[in-house]
Amino acid sequence: MNRKFKCHLHALKMVMMATILISSLNLYGQEKDQEFSQSLENGRLVNEGFNRCTNYVNAWMKYADPKSGLIPRNITDSKDFWNAWDAAADNYPYMVLTSSILMPDFFKGKALEMLKTEQQITPRIGKLPDTYSFSKEGFRNNPIDTSQIIFGSAEYMKDGLIPLTEWLGRSPWSDRMIEILNDLPKLTKIAKNIQGDFYGNSATVEVNGDLMQVLARMYWFTGKRAYLDWAIEIADNYLNEKNLPTVALDHLRIRDHGCEIISGLCEVYIACSYAEPEKRKQWRPLIHSMLDRILEVGRNEDGLFYDEVNPQNGKILSKRLADNFGYTLNAYWFIAQMDATPIYRDAVIKALSSLNEKYRNHNWEGNADGYADAIEGTLNLYNREQIPSVKDWLDSEIKVLWKFQKADGMIEGWHGDGNFARTTIMYCLWKTQGIVPVDWQKDLNLGAIRTSNGLKITLATATGWKGQLKFDEQRHKTKMNYPADYPRINQFQEWFTVDSNKKYSIKNMNSNKISMVSGKKLSKGWRVEVKPGEVLYLELIETNR
Repeated sequence: MNRKFKCHLHALKMVMMATILISSLNLYGQEKDQEFSQSLENGRLVNEGFNRCTNYVNAWMKYADPKSGLIPRNITDSKDFWNAWDAAADNYPYMVLTSSILMPDFFKGKALEMLKTEQQITPRIGKLPDTYSFSKEGFRNNPIDTSQIIFGSAEYMKDGLIPLTEWLGRSPWSDRMIEILNDLPKLTKIAKNIQGDFYGNSATVEVNGDLMQVLARMYWFTGKRAYLDWAIEIADNYLNEKNLPTVALDHLRIRDHGCEIISGLCEVYIACSYAEPEKRKQWRPLIHSMLDRILEVGRNEDGLFYDEVNPQNGKILSKRLADNFGYTLNAYWFIAQMDATPIYRDAVIKALSSLNEKYRNHNWEGNADGYADAIEGTLNLYNREQIPSVKDWLDSEIKVLWKFQKADGMIEGWHGDGNFARTTIMYCLWKTQGIVPVDWQKDLNLGAIRTSNGLKITLATATGWKGQLKFDEQRHKTKMNYPADYPRINQFQEWFTVDSNKKYSIKNMNSNKISMVSGKKLSKGWRVEVKPGEVLYLELIETNR
């Protein structure tokens, strides 16, 4: 089939789908229901987003090393090697994530094979990975650079394996993270004096920030007290009058490669608020001093953070705005809740409220990764503070992000492409309210919208679809054992979650049939059939049973 004919066929299918949607609305009288109309639009966006993610996976697999199966750092100057802090941390995990939802054969096959290969050929000190050269069929660097191994291990865990664990729970990927974490003390427990131009000057604080986030979460995930003790050891190194980041540093990066220390310290603080209250009491004035100083000298008039400041004298070192503003504001939001500090919540609301009016199509970093990080951080906060204008901004900016993708599915050809998929998946999960279609197919439109007492859900397809809908659960409890769903870097937001102990009424608006389904069944998968050319309308209501 030639390309021109394929394009005509695709266009015809799109026209058919639009006709189906309009005719179905008229047939069932749902055109007067604005919630169902919004659900239909959400389904169209989800279909586009999901197809973009599968296209990204397929595009990158064309560049995988034929022998090892691993993907390169990028497809230009670094196509001869895999590394832990870029290829493994930022790109490969989101091929796994995408396939876990949309490409089951790839997920169970190639994605897992790549992990097993990486475990076999990249460890250099114990289980700790080092950069692997495809042409050498061995390590790229000799002699060993322990700074690279420490940095790569921390980044791989925090940016790659933690997000997969937050989504999948216990899996081969969480096992890989734990074996890296357990072997890291062979090199360091507190990162010091890490050097290397590829890190920038903030590598040490970035690694320690990464480690605190990983350790705090792995403490809850495993119940292993040693992880929390290790996190406290790192935090104690900073939470004192001498080494507090806003006191000791004359360059504080509030963007990526620097903001991790802020989030890391606050994550250990929240863990100690449950598990070690005396430590929280000791640290509270220092945490607040750090956060207060950043608000004082690190923001513009709209409440967004600068890339870099000197917290000692208040000088702005880079007036470019940090695309990671949401990652830092995560910490402000949950500290505001914990410590009853309204000024921190006000900081979140101020920043979010400025986005739609002043920051549409803002050039965050000049690349897709900048848009992805800005959207993702905002999604995380919108999940907690649903300011109406923020919805409009998110819907606008995802389209800007999507324009970076080329016709062949590639985004920009570097490791940051993975963040395109991660953010797109997050956006789509918002538009389905966390519902995932099992046995997804390319022409399936699935959308949902929250109502006052449940959900309104629409499914549409030109060719027909039989599959299951998996409703979301409180993953922070069921998969991670967290005491609360606090906003955090690299989480996948919980929107509508079912309770396994409750019953739900689901009304098929097409047939008027009502089914009573347990939350446990919904979380495992509820079977649905959509006929060719049909739009299926479902209304879910939580009952008192």
